[in-house]
Amino acid sequence: MSEEINPNRRSFLTTTVQTIAATQLGRLGLTKQHATPATAELPIEGELPSLVGATTWLNSQPLTVDELRGKVVLINFWTYTCINWLRQLPYVRAWAEKYQDQGLVVIGVHTPEFEFEKNLDNVRRALTDMRIDYPIAVDNDYAVWRAFGNRYWPALYLIDTQGRIRHHHFGEGEYERSEQVIQQLLSEAGAGRVSQEMVAVEARGFEAAADWDSLRSPENYLGYARTDNFASSGAMLNKPHSYTAPAQLQRNQWALSGDWTIGRQAIVLNQPGGQIVYRFHARDLHLVMGPSAPGTPVRFRVLIDGQPAVAARGLDVDERGEGTVTEQRLYQLVRQSEPIRDRQFEIEFLDAGVEAFAFTFG
Repeated sequence: MSEEINPNRRSFLTTTVQTIAATQLGRLGLTKQHATPATAELPIEGELPSLVGATTWLNSQPLTVDELRGKVVLINFWTYTCINWLRQLPYVRAWAEKYQDQGLVVIGVHTPEFEFEKNLDNVRRALTDMRIDYPIAVDNDYAVWRAFGNRYWPALYLIDTQGRIRHHHFGEGEYERSEQVIQQLLSEAGAGRVSQEMVAVEARGFEAAADWDSLRSPENYLGYARTDNFASSGAMLNKPHSYTAPAQLQRNQWALSGDWTIGRQAIVLNQPGGQIVYRFHARDLHLVMGPSAPGTPVRFRVLIDGQPAVAARGLDVDERGEGTVTEQRLYQLVRQSEPIRDRQFEIEFLDAGVEAFAFTFG
């Protein structure tokens, strides 16, 4: 893991998006807004850096700075398990579709956070699942990330036809402002009459905006390098160990039960029947996980306050409160209705071999 990555990047993003919560409320369904014309002169923040450090390209032949000159360019740094980016994605996808005929080029720079996100098959599957057809620069070596001096997922950079960076935004939110800048740069480029209407976005599933008013649980990693609030006693690093979960957890504490190995980036279950317990306060709970052996599914069941997660089940949980880990990705395990309060989440794995990386909330 590159030391240039901000180890608190998603904590930063949580703070960022909470400050703009007023612009996010009510965006769970179809959203359509009318922009106030952007009249302020945009600053020049620098030049578009080279993209030659990308290890490969998907959905496109490699693109160069010279080829992009004369186009308005949107660069979007992302990694496919990041919930903050997933909630931004419907806007980027809509902009790519709406403005492509007026000269906008959208480029996603996929810079992985976890080792498994370097796997091209995983990235290709994500592109299909998420309906992404614009060019993707795969940045497994962080060369493009470093060229931009970037530190956050997601990040947007808007570049004019002369190859100058004119606007950036880190984290979720401020979609209206970003689209205003797109419209302004296209108008400056002589794209003809550019509509001042904002895109209509229907955000569902993972892509639905968080319930910021009720969100009291920050993202938490499970590997020892960056975890917080681990409540099981006697933690052993990089070796199998049998854990017991305390009877009571405080909000945002988590614990293990069963035979687990706690590694730097993730925890791995060594024997069937292991559990992860988490006390949380949020509408949504997600877990980044996958089978430690590719192609070996791992069954699980989810409980909320000791009962099967039926009414509060997420996208990856069936009507019995059960599911299966089949691939390395983000799983939505809980989406509950109001009232939102402190709840006890438990996931029990019926098979060994799951690898779990991080909890995120929304």
